[in-house]
Amino acid sequence: MAYSALPVLPKIGTIRVCRPEQGQPGVTLDSPAVLVMTDLKRVSAAVVSPRETMDGAHALMMRRGVRMLLAMDDYQSLAGIITTNDILGEKPVAVAQERRIRHDEILVSDVMTPADRLEAFDMHAVQSARVGQVVASLQRARRHHALVVQVGPDGQREVRGIISLSQIARQLGMPLQLPSEAKSFAEIEAALL
Repeated sequence: MAYSALPVLPKIGTIRVCRPEQGQPGVTLDSPAVLVMTDLKRVSAAVVSPRETMDGAHALMMRRGVRMLLAMDDYQSLAGIITTNDILGEKPVAVAQERRIRHDEILVSDVMTPADRLEAFDMHAVQSARVGQVVASLQRARRHHALVVQVGPDGQREVRGIISLSQIARQLGMPLQLPSEAKSFAEIEAALL
């Protein structure tokens, strides 16, 4: 098949350059939730091996501009996830002390959340949900990220998408935070009532 060439605008001269908008136009808390999901059918997932060092995973996050990586095993199945909170939090200190290893010897598998402990949203639920429902769900669970799962053509479950609270905040053009955890018995009692 022959394709025709696009028309060319000659000598464009002085011209402005577009700048990114604050928030995506039309994305509100009432917008369809799929608008804030990173669809892995359109964007390659940021992945890492569980055998990679934690420092290597952190460097990869910084290069990719993400705060979460999917840890994939040798069979290309999800082994778990690792987030910047896992890397910069208390887990690495505890692992290093418990195993008597140096910080640079800590592996992704040492600090990641294993797949068998992960929760996810069902793709059908996300397709009929609103952004506000996703935000409320993430805040209620005190999670920055959520996986979206569907049944693939072969009948097996697969990760279809990733939802990130920080991405939603960027798209909405407003800050979104997780509620702080209750610290005293009085705060816990108040939260339960």
